[in-house]
Order: sequence, then structure tokens, then C-alpha cells
Amino acid sequence: MPALISKALAKIKTEVLVVPVCKDSDMHEHSGISSIINRIKGLKEFTGERDEELILYKPAEVDATRVMLMGLGAPDRINQETLRVLAGRAVNKCIATSLSEITFLVPVNKKLTIGAASVLEGLMEGAYLANHRFYAYKNIKKQRPLQKIRFSVAPGAVKKFSRLAARVETVCKSTILARNWVNTPSNDKKPAQFARAVVGLAKKENLKTRVLGLKELRQKGFGAMLAVAAGSRSEPRLVVLDYNPKNATDTITLVGKGVTFDSGGLNLKPSKTLHRMKADMAGAAAVAATLVSVSKLRPKVRVVGIMPLVENMLSATATRPGDIIKSYADKTVEIGNTDAEGRLILIDAIAYAVKTYKPQILIDMATLTGACVTALGEKIAGLFTFDDRLAQKIMQSGEKTRERCWRMPLPEDYKDLLKSDLADINNMPSTRAGAAITAALFLSEFTGNTRWAHIDIAGPANSKNDHAYCPSGATGFGVRLLCDFLMAEG
Repeated sequence: MPALISKALAKIKTEVLVVPVCKDSDMHEHSGISSIINRIKGLKEFTGERDEELILYKPAEVDATRVMLMGLGAPDRINQETLRVLAGRAVNKCIATSLSEITFLVPVNKKLTIGAASVLEGLMEGAYLANHRFYAYKNIKKQRPLQKIRFSVAPGAVKKFSRLAARVETVCKSTILARNWVNTPSNDKKPAQFARAVVGLAKKENLKTRVLGLKELRQKGFGAMLAVAAGSRSEPRLVVLDYNPKNATDTITLVGKGVTFDSGGLNLKPSKTLHRMKADMAGAAAVAATLVSVSKLRPKVRVVGIMPLVENMLSATATRPGDIIKSYADKTVEIGNTDAEGRLILIDAIAYAVKTYKPQILIDMATLTGACVTALGEKIAGLFTFDDRLAQKIMQSGEKTRERCWRMPLPEDYKDLLKSDLADINNMPSTRAGAAITAALFLSEFTGNTRWAHIDIAGPANSKNDHAYCPSGATGFGVRLLCDFLMAEG
């Protein structure tokens, strides 16, 4: 998909040449580009400020049908996200006008506060992620992704950055894979269907796979997971993907919530939000897509992805509020609310991960609580962990990838809100206040002594509006974050 090229400017034949421009600073070493920029100096409509655009048609200095000058603002304010947004906006503009190709002139400027690799990485990520439309269910496709995206770099940079380009393509491709899974309607991704899709792709990448069906889940005592699945005709699945390189000494386990449709059970959700509940498996999608990337990125640490997949539906066999069930960890849980189902499937998967794989680190990712959206909005995930060092590393990866996480508290006394008179714990706290915190504390009761972090992605997993490098709908949040974290660890 994205290709690196190194040619004389006059020999770059393209429909659109995108030229990033800084305010009051020369970003490029090409005399032809300097000539173009000098010619437009003094125009009020383009000064190089961020988000400004100016299109020139067939300028004499280059062999491009269009030169799109795009403002970045002051050089000391430019970061990778600035570049992602610029590249995404350029790609979207070309898609909207039915063009088929684009070439980015990668800037070289010593005044930038980020290095050449980071500049190229930001541009490539923004372009790749923007070049995506989910049209699986449309007969008429109004917009088509670009067929060719190229990046013009200095001589010698093609070889130097070839591995970077391959890594960006791998991770962004998996991000789009996660988006597509989440965008798929629930009638086409029931637990068994979704499990087959994940396992089929994982086997192509030589990942070791395992799927536990209804019979085995019963035999092994996945009581909490089965309680959620009890109301649906669609049987649950537990999917395990295992990347295990030679000489790996540490294991990191990723657990992703996979509710392929969440009606709320007998505590039925409001009809206004039900159509969005196909996205309640975004955590599982992110974990599965991350493992696909990991198989190519090849970190030196073992990575195990575990995805509990269920439908939460209503029927005569559905679990009732007030029921008491036994979890995989043998702890009993009183069902205070059947719509607090995500934490139930997660505790069985977490306990299974701890017992089976004994990981040094366990991270779960889930669209868990509306309370986290209320607290942090729709662009930032909630991070919950008792481990300061783990929190810092996850937040660093979040800042780098712009999949931001904000650490939330886990006060010990809030556990009292989960007490049950009849069982070991209640899945619903005695108050709605602090609901994202009590949900995380509920999960923490099943992690043992493992270094653990919970990432609540209820807000950023979906976007109601188009973004510069993500159309409205599923965002694929978490894939780039987890891949960056894993590569840093391994």
C-alpha cells in the first residue's frame, strides 16, 4: 500500500503532490518547491497556519496535476498527530474527488522537534488509516479508497526506512481489520461466526489457536460466561491466540471483551442505544487484530490473546437479576444487573489466563462502562491499575499513538460497594456513582498477584463523526496502543 520513493522532483508524475508547509519556515530542500512557496507568499488565504490548504494546478516546477499545499503551523508545535491529521485530510480530499493516487513530499527541517522517522511514521499512519471505507453492505459505493499512496523521501531514505514502512503497514492494516469486525452487524458475527473469522485469519499467520465451545466451557466451569450466554440461541466461544517465540521468558496476556450483541438481558437497554450494541466486542476485535500484527512484528515476549465471545439476549432461559452463579475462579457472584455482563465474561477469561498461562502482565480491554464515557468523553480511554510502572508504559504508548489513556483511581474502600449478603461479590455496586471504578475493582478480584491493567474503551471504540484519519463508526482503538506497548516490552 504506502510506498517510499526517491526521485528528482521533476520526475514524480502524480495526480496530487502534497506539500506540508510550516509557518515562516522552509520545510523542503527542493528548489522547485521553494519557488512555488515564494510565489504564493503574501496571499492572505495561505500563510502556512495549521489546517490551511491551497491547491495549484499544473505548476511548471513539477510534473504533478495538482500541488496541494497544506499548513502545519509553527515548526516547534508539530508532532506526529499533527502529521497524521494532515495526511488524513489530504487522503480524504482526494477520495471525495474520485482521484486514485497521491504522493506526499516528506518534509526535512532541523527546526522540527521530532526526528525524520517520526515525521514519516506520522504521515504514513494518517494516510493509511484514512484510506478506508466500510462498504461491505452497500451496493453503491460512492467513494473508493485510493489505489496508490507514495511518500517521496531523500536519497538513501528508502532503504533506511523500509522496515518502518512495513511496520506501519502491518499495524494500520490490523487497525482497519478491527474496525471492520466492529462495524459488521451482529447477525453476521454471532460468537461462533466471529470465532471462525478470527481463528481462520490467525492460522494464516501461524498463530497457535484454541477454541472452547459450550461443552468444554461447562466442563471447565466458566459459570460467569455461561450465565451471560444463557439467554441466547447462539452458543458462546472462548478463543485463544498464542504467539510463542523461541527463548521467550516472559508472557503477556491480553483479554478482550467480546459481546457480539448486548441487549442488556432482562435489564434491557434503552431502545435509543440498542443499534450501537454490535460494537460491544471492540475489545475482542482489538486483541485479535493485535495478535495478527504481533505475528509479523515478532516481539521477543510471548503474547497470548484471550477473547470470551457471547451474545447477551433475553429469553426464558436468560439469567435473572438476583441469580447467584459460580465463576471459573470458584467465587460466587450475585447478579445485581444483567446489563453488567462484560465484567462477568472478563472475570472468567482473566482467571483462566492467570491459571493457565501465569503471565507476568495481563491487560484487559473492554467497552465496559458508560460511566467512563461520562468521565473522560469519547476520545480518551480509562486506565485502571495498581501498578505505577505499568500505568506509565501504557500511557506513554497511548500518547505516542494518540490512543490516549487517563489513569483512574482504584480506592480500596470502594470495594465495599460490591458486597453481597448472599454471595462472595455482586456484579453491580450499591450506588451508580463511580461506576467505572467499581467495575474495575470487580475485575481486580480475579487477577491474583498478576501485574494487571484494565483499559475501558467505551468512549473511543466508536466515533459518531468523521475524523481526519477515521470515518465515523468503529475506530480500531487499542491496536496501535497495544502493538507499541508490546514492542517496547519485547
